[in-house]
Amino acid sequence: MTIVETAETIDRDALRHALGSRAIVLVGMMGSGKSSVGRRLGAKLGLPFVDADVEIETAAGMTIPEIFAQRGESEFRDGERRVISRILATRAPLVLATGGGAFMNSETREKIARLGISIWLKAEPDVLMRRVRKRANRPLLQTADPDATMRRMLAEREPVYALADLTLTSRDAPHDVVVEDAVVALDALLRTLAPRAEAS
Repeated sequence: MTIVETAETIDRDALRHALGSRAIVLVGMMGSGKSSVGRRLGAKLGLPFVDADVEIETAAGMTIPEIFAQRGESEFRDGERRVISRILATRAPLVLATGGGAFMNSETREKIARLGISIWLKAEPDVLMRRVRKRANRPLLQTADPDATMRRMLAEREPVYALADLTLTSRDAPHDVVVEDAVVALDALLRTLAPRAEAS
């Protein structure tokens, strides 16, 4: 009889040991649930959770919409790259939720690949739009046709998100369901990887 692993049967201590000093990095579109899933995943694994957007706002002393309005997207992206690089280099192991565009930066992708394990939370456009409509603080969706903008961004970004180590479907289900999926997928992946030495 085949025994199917579930999140409850997985040894969390063994998983964390296999993770070593790597970060677990959630990537994907706005509205895919990176912060909500990341917070719960961190709690489940006994790891700190960090939201890169919050860290960027703290470092800049202003909100992300304010950064976009006053400094432009290019300066925001540069700050995002620097903040994520610093977090990965100094605070792992942890669970890190990144902004929707962060993984598009090749330098950030390389650093995540070297210091972490990336998980793409993949969601359908209608699911994403239903979620992001609840908040009006999405600078990139301040357009005449937010739905079309979302679909265009998805078409551009999905081939890059697909480079992530793992892909999980973020669907209309409790976030805890996606967290369980993440634990099982991480355990399976980490069994195939050699533990990375703890940073000295």
